[in-house]
Amino acid sequence: MIYDCASNNNSILQADASTLAMTDRHPCYSYEAHHKYARMHLPVAPRCNISCNYCNRKYDCVNESRPGVTSEVLTPEAARDKFLLVRDKIEHLSVVGIAGPGDALANWDNVRRSIELIKEVDREVIFCLSTNGLMLPQYALEIVELGVKHVTVTVNCLEPVTGAKIYRYVNYRGKVYRGKAGAEILLKNQQKGIKYLAKHGVLVKVNIVMVKGINDKRIPEVVRLAKNLGAFITNIMPLVPAPGSVFENFAPTDPAELDRMREICGQDMRQMRHCKQCRADAIGLLHEDRSLEFNTAGKKPDAACGGCGTARKVAMAP
Repeated sequence: MIYDCASNNNSILQADASTLAMTDRHPCYSYEAHHKYARMHLPVAPRCNISCNYCNRKYDCVNESRPGVTSEVLTPEAARDKFLLVRDKIEHLSVVGIAGPGDALANWDNVRRSIELIKEVDREVIFCLSTNGLMLPQYALEIVELGVKHVTVTVNCLEPVTGAKIYRYVNYRGKVYRGKAGAEILLKNQQKGIKYLAKHGVLVKVNIVMVKGINDKRIPEVVRLAKNLGAFITNIMPLVPAPGSVFENFAPTDPAELDRMREICGQDMRQMRHCKQCRADAIGLLHEDRSLEFNTAGKKPDAACGGCGTARKVAMAP
């Protein structure tokens, strides 16, 4: 049965009762769930099809926790085997997420196969995908048919002129677009994909990276659009300046300014406030990453490392 679920100020989302019930076990969609339920991210998606100025995926440090970081890249078969290992050792493992280290939809064959293999051994686990949304119009139908009910899309702006300041290039259908041309394609596809998923019962979380002087003044407009497209929740995240990225010398987002922005946007729709900006191979509770226990790459922490001292290059497709 399909029914309407109203979020703040009567934003309408279509989802069935079983999908909405899943949020009680999804630590990223429910504040209450993150204290009890664990998730694991499977790094089966090394390729990316856009270049974000706040991102650098080339290096891994076990002391560093941010999107795009992983100690290994898994095949679908290895992902299934690791899932079974983790499921036996971690209580209340409820979610398998695929959040890179590149983009899930730029690696769709690997992602789809990983989900299919895990479904063969566990019918109860919740699947979650993270994407920049560039390929959503192409794969949204397959996502729905595969039974994925939770998708996160990162939408940082609404105007191509702002997008040109955030994205260096967009690689779409084999052609590289730069500046406003690339941003325009990306933004259009994000909006089209979110609307389709929401109309077909998928709970969409929209992530927004808050970059002072770039997109911070227009974030409320992004949130309002997300609401109108049918998104379930938005997650305004602080900028984490990654070493080697274009924005590496930018100041991290001020926590007080971030909180004020969340309060403002919370008047329009529900906000996620407990995000940990997890690694692409994170395992465990959101506040207790246990990925090192299951690290088959053999990487160990260095007590002297201040964040990148033990960094090593990880094989990563562009």
